[in-house]
Amino acid sequence: MTQREPRIEGFSYRRVPVADGGVHLNVAVGGDPAATPVVLLHGFPQTHLMWRHVAADLAADHHVICPDLRGYGASDKPAEAADGLTYAKRTMAADVVALARALGHERFALAGHDRGALVAIRAGLDHPDTVTHLLSLDVLPTLDMWDVMRGTTAAVGFHLYLMAQPPGLPERMISADPDAFFGHFLDLWAAAPDAVPAEVRAAYLRACREAVPSIVADYRASAFADVEHDTADRRAGNALRMPVAVLQQDWGAALGFDAAELWRRWAPDLAHRTVSCGHFMAEEAPKEVTAALRELLAREPGQ
Repeated sequence: MTQREPRIEGFSYRRVPVADGGVHLNVAVGGDPAATPVVLLHGFPQTHLMWRHVAADLAADHHVICPDLRGYGASDKPAEAADGLTYAKRTMAADVVALARALGHERFALAGHDRGALVAIRAGLDHPDTVTHLLSLDVLPTLDMWDVMRGTTAAVGFHLYLMAQPPGLPERMISADPDAFFGHFLDLWAAAPDAVPAEVRAAYLRACREAVPSIVADYRASAFADVEHDTADRRAGNALRMPVAVLQQDWGAALGFDAAELWRRWAPDLAHRTVSCGHFMAEEAPKEVTAALRELLAREPGQ
């Protein structure tokens, strides 16, 4: 990272190898390494900085690990392979497990927002003995996300369809004016625009501008490889075994679905809550998010 990049105050930074081919993740780490570990995964169009308030609070009594996902921020951005698996959530979840292990943790709690929440869900399904607790912020699991996008109300998710297109066109279109594209979501999805200060917004836009191919590849994977993996789990009856908490805007009111009911199919041990803040809730309502995460960490399976 360069001097101009904002950081999470009090956290140390390092690059950690997590996968074959020399893939390294940029990660901010804070708190006592001997304390209970919590891994925080950012969303789109952000970096690990979105957790700056929550992470600082949790570091008082947890070992807090905030990576940039592969393809985002200062983490490596391997080229998309023909098999479409480079940015599958299964691959990205394996990165997170390898990162935690490299930092000394075989088991850890996991929280994710947006894209990071999809990675967290996949980590919970693929590594049920590794992920102890799971917090999801403002997404539906991939299969349900595609199922609820119908009619003109689906226009809110136009970017999902754009970035699902074959390699070439979406990358060229977005690269023509990346600040306008990524800035559109920062503006549209925030109920409290001042929650993202100018220097952080600039860092988000700069990071996205430098990662258009990998961000598109991440979204493209959600239309193909991730759907295949989730479909296989649904058919096999697989579910998240750990305590799960979900904070979500009331998208169901606009798109016509019961979010809590959809989530219960994946997470029998579920606490679901509708919130009044905007999409960027870890920045808009960090105290509420931190409280929800602490409540989750206090739960035992079945509570």
